Amino acid sequence: MQHKADHHVPVLVVGGSLVGLSLSLFLGRLGVRHMLVERHSGTSVHPRGRGNNVRTMELFRVAGIEPDIKTAAALLADNHGILQTPTLAGDAGEWLFREIDPGGGLARFSPTSWCLCSQNDLEPVLLDRARALGGDLRYFHELESFAQDSEGVTGYVRDRDGDDLYTVRADYLVAADGPRSPVRNRLGIGQSGPGDLFANVSVTFRSKLLADVVGDRRFICCYLTDPEADGALLPVDNKERWVFHAPWHPEHGERLEEFTEERLTRHIRRAVGVPDLDVEITGKASWRAAERVAEQYRDDRVLLAGDSAHEMSPTGAFGSNTGIQDAHNLAWKLAAVLDGWAGPGLLDTYDTERRPVALATSARASARSVEHSHPGFAPTPGIGGGKRGGILNVVLGYRYPRGAVVGADPEQPVVPEGMRLTGEPGSRAPHLWLRRAGERISTLDLYERSLVLLSDASTPAGAAWRAAGRRIADTDGVPLDAYRIGTRPEADLTYDGPDGDWAAAHGTTPEGAVLVRPDGFVAWRSVDAAAAPEAELREALGAVLRKA
Repeated sequence: MQHKADHHVPVLVVGGSLVGLSLSLFLGRLGVRHMLVERHSGTSVHPRGRGNNVRTMELFRVAGIEPDIKTAAALLADNHGILQTPTLAGDAGEWLFREIDPGGGLARFSPTSWCLCSQNDLEPVLLDRARALGGDLRYFHELESFAQDSEGVTGYVRDRDGDDLYTVRADYLVAADGPRSPVRNRLGIGQSGPGDLFANVSVTFRSKLLADVVGDRRFICCYLTDPEADGALLPVDNKERWVFHAPWHPEHGERLEEFTEERLTRHIRRAVGVPDLDVEITGKASWRAAERVAEQYRDDRVLLAGDSAHEMSPTGAFGSNTGIQDAHNLAWKLAAVLDGWAGPGLLDTYDTERRPVALATSARASARSVEHSHPGFAPTPGIGGGKRGGILNVVLGYRYPRGAVVGADPEQPVVPEGMRLTGEPGSRAPHLWLRRAGERISTLDLYERSLVLLSDASTPAGAAWRAAGRRIADTDGVPLDAYRIGTRPEADLTYDGPDGDWAAAHGTTPEGAVLVRPDGFVAWRSVDAAAAPEAELREALGAVLRKA
C-alpha cells in the first residue's frame, strides 16, 4: 500500500540543465504539471554548449522564446566559422568552414537558423519562461532514490539547503541527470559505443590584448595546433572574456592537479603565439568527450533524456541539441498519454524513434572530431570513421523509419544521404511561408499543441479531408486542427512566399492530405482522395497514437 506522498505531479523531471529546462518549457507549453529537481544551486556558470542548431531553434521558435534567446546571444551574433591555425600571431591557418550557411540556402528549409548562445546565457532564459508557465523548478534539491510500481513512481527528494527529505508521487519520471546518470545506473541500463574519446580542461580567462591579436577573425572556435601547446579558443564577448580547452591525458597518468594557473597561462600564451599575453584565469572545469548510447530509453514509467541517454563528442554541438530534441519528442507524447488521447504504448515510440537518431548522430559527431583534428583526440582505429561531409542532413533531415508513424519505409536510413524534406512519413514536415488571419507564419508554426491535418482549398477532396478531421476532433477527443491551404477565399491558410504549392512540397496531389504530429514530424499522408476519408484518417490516428 502506498504511503501518502508530500507532492503529486504527473511528471517528475530530474536534472535542471539544458535538457531538463527545455523539457520543463515544452511540458509547460502543453499544460502538463510537473516538478523539476536539480542538485546544483543554480543554472550553469560556465560558457559551454553554445551551438544551437537549426532544428533546436525551430523548437524554441514555436515555443515563443526565439527572440529572448537571440537577445541573450547578441554578443556572438557576428561570429561564424571554425579556424585552424598553428598560432593567432600573423595570418597563417585555414578556415575549416567560413560560414555556417553560405549563400543563405538554409532559408529554403527553415524559418530560422543556427544561434550561438552559450549555456550560461541560454539556461536563465529557459528557466524564466518555464517558471512563467507554471513549472515547479527546485534547485539545490536532489533525488536520492525512487521506486516505481504499476501506477507511478515515488521519488525521495532531499532539499539540500535545509536537509529535509520529502516524497514526490508522479505518473512518470524523466531522467535528464547527465552522463553519469544515477537514475540510469539504478535501473541497471547499460550503454553501447566506444566509450571515452578524449579529455580536456576548459579554462575561462580574461585578456584585453587578445582581441587585438584575433583582429577581425570572428570565429565560433579556433583550433590552435602548436604540438607543444594545442587547444581550442572560443570567444565569450569578443573583447576580453575567452574560453580555452586544453588537452588532458588521464590515460597517460596525467592528473588534473597538474593544470595549475601557471601551467595554463604558459599554455595559452604559447598556443596563441604571444609570449607576454595578459592572461587572468577566472575558472576551470574538466570534461571528457565520449561516444555512448543507452541500451534502452524507457524502463516502464522512467524515461531517459539528454546525456543520461547518450554522450557525443562536442564537435558539431550535436549532444545538447539531440537532448533538447529528445525532450521535445517526449513532451507531446507524455501530454497525449496523460490527457488520455493516446494509449500508453505511444511512450514506447520514444525509444524507437530517438535511440536510432542518437546512434547515428553520435557516430557523426566522432567523425566530425576526426575531420577537425580536435585537440587531444587521437582516435584508435575504427573510432570516428563514420560518414563524413555536411551536417545539415544530420541536424535537420533525420527521420523516424519506425515509431509513431504510418507509411514510413522501415528500411530507410535514419540520416539520409542528402536533404529531402518532402513530406515522407517520419520526416520533419516541410517549411512554407503562409498567411493566417493576416499574420505571416511558417507551416512549422502550426505544430505544437495538436495534430494538424493539411489539405487543399481548391478541391472537393480537400474539403472532405478537412470536414473529416474536424468531425474526429469533435467526437473522438483528439486535439486535431484541420486546415485547407490555397488561394481561394475558403482557404484557411494562404501562400506568402515563392513556394505556392503545398501539395507538391508534401509529396501529395491536391486531392490528398497530410497528418503532422505536434512535434512537426509527418505522421501519415494520403497522396490522393479517399472514398471514406474519415475512416482512413481515424485508422491512421489509431495506429499513430497506439489507441486500443
